[in-house]
Amino acid sequence: MSISLNQPPQDIAVSWQEETDRSPAHALAGRLHLPLADQGTNAAFRLHFCRGRLELQECGAGKTGPVYVDFSRGKAEYRRLHGGGRNQPLARALGLKKGRCPRVLDATAGLGRDAFVLATLGCAVQLVERSPILHALLEDGLHRGKDDNSIQKIIARMTLTHADAMQTQCPEHAPDVIYLDPMYPHRNKSSLVKKEMRQTRALVGDDGDADALLDWAFSRCPGRVVVKRPKGAPFLGNKKPPLIIKGKSSRFDVYFPGC
Repeated sequence: MSISLNQPPQDIAVSWQEETDRSPAHALAGRLHLPLADQGTNAAFRLHFCRGRLELQECGAGKTGPVYVDFSRGKAEYRRLHGGGRNQPLARALGLKKGRCPRVLDATAGLGRDAFVLATLGCAVQLVERSPILHALLEDGLHRGKDDNSIQKIIARMTLTHADAMQTQCPEHAPDVIYLDPMYPHRNKSSLVKKEMRQTRALVGDDGDADALLDWAFSRCPGRVVVKRPKGAPFLGNKKPPLIIKGKSSRFDVYFPGC
């Protein structure tokens, strides 16, 4: 997932629970030019420092649970231990084979879940995220992951950049694969079940420039470009891929630019 604006939305504030979090909360608010929740704001969302982590919280009636990045537990831990290794669709789409770990540029890092899977499998992954909100959550998750002995080596393979991929140059070592997972403009209610998707879409909308992002990826001439799409979604830019790897709820469109 990715966000369509470099600047944070104005309906979000920064807050904290413990006094020890006051200083980092003030620093984050200053960096993102966001108000503090104790200044009387009626923001719909909060970036909240709670129990040693940064959370995105929805305020008001009908609010859902918090969204945060945790590579040590939950879904990330389950996928690390039981995700299927290199036989899972994501790994096959990116061309992971025995003895081959491609360098990956994840141009729409989002909450970093797929990037973490790839790093778990041995890939060096450059995560690029243009949303300052998602970047802050990712940065916090990576920072905490560095202190967990069980995943330190995995986190060391992940590098995070706050930028719009289309306005940056590729890393010094050109990626073997560019991975894209743009926000898809769902229109049915069932697609909004996941709180992470619903909250990030409510804050920032959809990726209206996803077709241009695919053109940019082709222009970088990697060995392959992989696009994650919901099942039944149209191809980006109406470009039919030569290879499609199907998963349970999504598919991976695989292109070989051949520059």
